[in-house]
Order: sequence, then structure tokens, then C-alpha cells
Amino acid sequence: MNNKIQNRSEIDSTYKWDIEKMYPEEKKWESDLAEALELSGKFAEMKGHITDSADALLDALVLYTKAIRKAEYAFVYSRMRHDEDNGNSKYTGMNNKAMSVLAQISAETAFLTPEILNSQDGCIEKFLKEKPELEEYRYMLMTILRGKEHTLSAEEERIISVLSEALDAPDEAYTMLTDADMAFGTVIDGKGNEIPLTHGNFITLMESEDPSVRQSAFETLYTKYKEFNNTISTLYNYNVKKDVLMAKLRRYPSALNAALAPENIPDSVYHNLIQAVHEALPAMHKYVSIRKKALGLDSLHMYDVYTPLVSVPETHYTFQEAVDIACEALKPLGDDYVATLRKGILEERWVDILENKGKTSGAYSFGVYDSDPYILMNFKGTLKDIFTLVHEGGHSMHSWYTRRTQPYIYGEHSIFTAEVASTVNETLLMHYLLENTESEEMRRYLINFYIDEFKSTLFRQTMFAEFELKAHQLAEVGEPLTAENLDAEYQKLNAQYFGPEMDSDDYIQYEWSRIPHFFRSFYVFQYATGYSAANALANRILTEGAPAVQDYRKFLTLGDSMDPIDLLKIAGVNMSTEEPVRNALSTFTELVDELAKAFE
Repeated sequence: MNNKIQNRSEIDSTYKWDIEKMYPEEKKWESDLAEALELSGKFAEMKGHITDSADALLDALVLYTKAIRKAEYAFVYSRMRHDEDNGNSKYTGMNNKAMSVLAQISAETAFLTPEILNSQDGCIEKFLKEKPELEEYRYMLMTILRGKEHTLSAEEERIISVLSEALDAPDEAYTMLTDADMAFGTVIDGKGNEIPLTHGNFITLMESEDPSVRQSAFETLYTKYKEFNNTISTLYNYNVKKDVLMAKLRRYPSALNAALAPENIPDSVYHNLIQAVHEALPAMHKYVSIRKKALGLDSLHMYDVYTPLVSVPETHYTFQEAVDIACEALKPLGDDYVATLRKGILEERWVDILENKGKTSGAYSFGVYDSDPYILMNFKGTLKDIFTLVHEGGHSMHSWYTRRTQPYIYGEHSIFTAEVASTVNETLLMHYLLENTESEEMRRYLINFYIDEFKSTLFRQTMFAEFELKAHQLAEVGEPLTAENLDAEYQKLNAQYFGPEMDSDDYIQYEWSRIPHFFRSFYVFQYATGYSAANALANRILTEGAPAVQDYRKFLTLGDSMDPIDLLKIAGVNMSTEEPVRNALSTFTELVDELAKAFE
């Protein structure tokens, strides 16, 4: 492999995904979109009649899934082709056309859920008994009906639908303000260069070994957020008020309950997460103390939390070596799991491996029900690239098992479970590397790497979740969400989570205002619960062996066919209790204790 960034045409096909198999002849892509539109048009003709009879309902569901399935297949192809080279106007045009078709189909099929919800009580259950072919759709239908008591009259729903764009204004305004209008100025990097400060390079600058670079980036960024503190607070205030108002209108007891109810997640899951993390804060505070000592600082600041305590050992891996290490690490999941993944990567060419000019940055697992579970990455031969490979490989194998077991309608994964398979793989890789490294330097690096994953995913996301909860609770009792209230609440939480060894930087009170996820309420907690579940599952696999693997492999096949809490129970963790989170946090405590010994 060549380190030079090449044009796509210069890269050997060995290093490219085999996407051509989706459309050996691209003219079929055009006909698929046309057919999808034709199917959705036929579906639209059923408006007002899909619950007339069991036969009508079945015909509607079959037609609906055919239209969506065909359109998604075409869209995913054009999207991945576009990501190969964003400068390729042909695939940009195809992708835009596919998105337009999807939007049209979405509009034409939007009446499906309201008509099911407006059916007479007991009607759908009656149809399920009359028509055995409808049984496949039972969970889908029951999930829709679950929201019936929270559905308003047809006219009220129409009014809310008409107002939906206006109700999303705080989020849209925040996005335009922070992504388009706010400029953060410049900072001097570690090489003495003056560079523009952006969202993209902020964390990189915060990882600098030079404290002055870290401090400059930190204070420069949050000075700008301080400048817009009142505006962002006002936007967030109305976003929260919208959540509270909609929950009341739909007869939910709280905004939190309204957010969790669609996936049947008990409110206790949210509260248990916060409680369990609170109990583990002494270990977090100990880690902060170790960090202060390891960096040799008299005073530890919030801009010191990203810089690595241990430099990564200079090691370069070929892609073949990365695959070999990944497969060795994943052996606990079974020989057939490893063989399928290896074959997919090396023989069936699931992975688009190398960076090329115009290629989308980062990494993802993509594909559709009727395609391979493709992976895009930009492999440079680092240890982090191996973690990326196993992470995205976890997503792809989750899709591979699901799509060979479940019908199309259950072929995806809920947000609550989506990151579990990827994080299980990462955890297994971490255990493998720790067990097989002979270098003390590498071991310290891995321990610190693992701890920082806990810090950023479990502790930090839970702190965000607690902030969101407090903001909504204040709004629900009529308290104003002013800039002063929000800043003070965030600063208090930050001090609670990081402990007494962390200097209370005034600028950190504005950090909440740069987190766009807060405008998608009660979303971030799922990062923490998913990480906890994955760690609990990986530990169970490593300690219990075959029974745990069997349970986990069953989970991989179930897709979106059950409520997420029930799916994870089958895997072997009960997220309705605090136990999985506590188990994950006990691992964190052990890691902190080991790191403490390394820096004695």
C-alpha cells in the first residue's frame, strides 16, 4: 500500500469494496427507482382503505415494504458511490435523485401509521387472527398501536404536523448559528503555526502535549460560546419547552417518558444509569488525580483531559496484519463468526480500505437488506485503525446475521442496541491486546486508551444525560431556563463528575452549549447504556464461554424484531437493572487501579 493519497482510479481493486455486484448494469438503478415510485403510487391509491379488511391490510403492508425496499437499495448504492469520491458529479447527481425519490415515497406512504392508529379498537388483533400471513407484521403493528393512547384527533394531529417545521426552528437556528455563523478565530499550534480554530480540529489541539496550545484552544473556543450564551440558551429553552408541551399534549407523564415510550424503555433505565455512575465517581476522581500526577501539573484544568498520558508506540500494521489481529481477538465469538468476517473482508471485498482524493472521511458500516454489509474506512496502518476495523466489523456482522434471519421489516437495529455489537468487538480486541502485549509501554497505553473510552462514553454521556434531565425537570415545574441557570447547572455537574482535583475553569460552564445532541432530547444516554451492555456482554463471553456466546449470537440474529430491553435480555444483560452498568464500572475501577500502579 502507498501512503500517498491517490486518485480513486489509481487504487487497485483489491483495496476497494465490491459494490459493482449491487448493480452490474447501472441502467437497472434507474428502473429500480422508477419501479419504487410506481409501487408507492399504487400504495397511495389505498389511502382510506387499508384497514377495511385483513386482506386490504396485508396487501398494503406488502406493497409498502416492496416500495421502500426497492428505493433504499438504489439509494444506498448511490450514497456509497458518492462517498467513494465526493467530487464525482455523476454519483452526486444519482444520490440527489435517490434522496428525492425517497422523500416522495415517504410523503406518499405517510398515511400508513395514522390509519392503523385510527382503526377501531380490536380491529388489528382481529385481522391478525383472520389472516395468518399478517403474523410476520405483528410486532410492527403492535408497536404502532402502542402509541394509540397518545395519538390525538385527526384534526389535532394535522395541526401538529403543519406546525412541525416551526417547532423544529430552535434546532435549525442552533445549527446555522454554530456551524455557519460562528467563527472561532485562530490559535498557535504545537509547531508555531497560526491556524483557524474549528469544530473539526478542536479535540486534536486539546490532545497537544503543549499546555499553552491546549489552553489557547479551550479559552478561544469557549470565549465565542460565551459571547452567544444568551442566544443559545434561549434556543435551548424553547427546544425544551417544545418537548414538555408535546408530552403534555400527548398525555405522557413527562418529557423523558415521551422520549423513551416509543421503544418501550422504562424511565428507570435512565435513572438507574445516573445512579450507578454516581456510585462510581470516586474511581473517576481517582483517575483525575492520576492524570494530574502523570502530567506533572500543579493544577489540572479541563483543557488537560484529552492529552494522552502515554504516547502510542510507533508501530505500523499492514491491512492483512490488521485483519489477522482482529480475527484472533474475535475468536471467542466462534470459528464460523471469524471465518465469515475474514471471508467478507478479504474475499468478498466488503471493505473500502484506502483513502483516496475526494473520499468521505472517517468510517462506517453501511449497506442494505439485500446487499453485503459494506464498510468504508481510511486505513493508515495505526492501532486505532485496527479498532476501527473491529468496530465497523461488529456492525457489519450484526447486519449479516440479522438479514439472514429476519424479514425485511426487522432487518435494522434500534438506536438503543445499534452500538452493542461494535463495542463488544472493541472490548474483545482490547482484552486480546492486553493479554498478548509484552511491552510495558504498550500496556500502559492500552490501559489509558481503555479508561479514556469509559470516560468519554460512559461518564461524559451520562453527565450530559443528567444535564438534559435536570433542564426538562426545571421546565416542567415552570422554572425559566436562563443562561445563568443552565450554565450554573452544568458547572455544578462538571465539578461533581470530575472531582476536587480538577480546577474549576469558568469557561467549562459554556460547554453544554456546543453539544448539538441536546437538541435531540434524551438521545445521548443510549451511548452510555450501549457501552455498558457491550462491556457486560464481552466480559460474560470471556468468562462463561459457550453459553454466553450462544446467547449473544442469538441476539445478533434478532434485528429490530423485539423491544430493545427484551433483545438485550436474550443476549444476557438486563438493562432494566443497574447491574450491567455497575459491572462495566467495576472494570473501569480495576483499570484505574492498574494505571495508578504504573505511575507510582
